[in-house]
Amino acid sequence: MIKTVIFDWAGTTVDFGCMAPVHAFRNAFLEKGIQLTDKEIREPMGKLKWDHIQQLLSLPSVKEQWIAIHGQLPQEKEVEELYQQFEHYLFKDLAQHSTLKPDTLETVEQLRSAGINIGSTTGFTAPMMAIVAETAKKGGYSPDFMATSEDVEGYGRPFPYMIHKNIQHFKNKSVDEVIKVGDTVSDIQEGKNAGVFTVGVIEGSSLMGLSYDAYQQIEMEEKDRLKQSVALRFQQAGADLCVNNLKELTEYILCADKNPE
Repeated sequence: MIKTVIFDWAGTTVDFGCMAPVHAFRNAFLEKGIQLTDKEIREPMGKLKWDHIQQLLSLPSVKEQWIAIHGQLPQEKEVEELYQQFEHYLFKDLAQHSTLKPDTLETVEQLRSAGINIGSTTGFTAPMMAIVAETAKKGGYSPDFMATSEDVEGYGRPFPYMIHKNIQHFKNKSVDEVIKVGDTVSDIQEGKNAGVFTVGVIEGSSLMGLSYDAYQQIEMEEKDRLKQSVALRFQQAGADLCVNNLKELTEYILCADKNPE
């Protein structure tokens, strides 16, 4: 029996397409004259934002641009400046990009009605989450427990410790009672490292990388192609299940609980 579902935030329950961090990373690097593609920005998505920046700085294309503009690779001071600029741009837009995804409220209501706890983990810091959680709460969504990297001595994804915090809070007796749900490779790695059943959400995910309006405008054939591509990425990362949206997740969980065999 499933007793706890642990959701990610941006791209999973809020911020369709996980747009806020992408804009912030792009603008922060532009401050240093560095051009990034959406694909480059999204590859480390879900990790701690400091780690995300470090991974972006390790890209050959970024190193080449940095040396061409600044004459050497980034020094510690410049990395700190990048992070400060990232936070500046993120905090500026975070509230407006923290609206709920279409199926979030219905999913949470149905799971709670079935006696299931709602937990969460995130790549955001605690101050970032204060804004995201408050905006989501105004929209009607508030999980029963939230864990950030500050709660686990900075060991965010792909480490499993934020999930462990949830399990401890809800007093789950076994990892078999727990499901982790997310929209990035880092989410899947976090869930698998924690030993829990791990689900990738396709529509509105960072891996798909489309805003709600952009997703609605593409043809069905292109949507199907994108869904298959995202599902394959999740599967390659070790996901136990891929769902198009949270409505499908709810159906899976409630049917599984009724038919455990």
